[in-house]
Amino acid sequence: MWAADQARCTRCGGTLSSRAPHSLQRVLAWWLAGFLAYIPANLYPMLITDTVKSKSASTIVGGVIELVHYHAYFVAGVVFLASVIIPISKFIAIAYVVLSIRFPRKANSHTLLKIHELVEFIGRWSMVDVFVVAILSALVHLGSVADIFPGVAAICFASSVICTMMAAISLDPRLIWDATEDLNQ
Repeated sequence: MWAADQARCTRCGGTLSSRAPHSLQRVLAWWLAGFLAYIPANLYPMLITDTVKSKSASTIVGGVIELVHYHAYFVAGVVFLASVIIPISKFIAIAYVVLSIRFPRKANSHTLLKIHELVEFIGRWSMVDVFVVAILSALVHLGSVADIFPGVAAICFASSVICTMMAAISLDPRLIWDATEDLNQ
């Protein structure tokens, strides 16, 4: 622990900073990379099924529609929630917190902090789709009868999830308090 007025580390001579330098820039860079990876994750096939009769590929939303067609409503809902609703909500939440810090207005810092913590927590569970595709790919190899392979979207989706996790981790939460402190007094 250093004194508030100390500018240099006594051990190594490095510059001390009470806030993570360029935190918002890192958050925005990770956010943008995640958003750009999320677009092809929804356009390209997530899962490719190769059977004796045919070869088919399905996107995330295409898989949800197929599950609804087979009356697997619960599974379709879970996939839609985990693959579409939650990622989009994470993008919106991170953008909202960053914009609230960058352009301060009378805001509830506790609410912003809870949003940030929620995005960090949800990030741990966002890889469910990728794990399902990986498990199916590993388990379903029935020789010449059927094979399941991960599509390009699986890599893009995993990249998007990792980038949004990094965006949430890169944010210095003390910036939330700094931005709202003067306005809420």
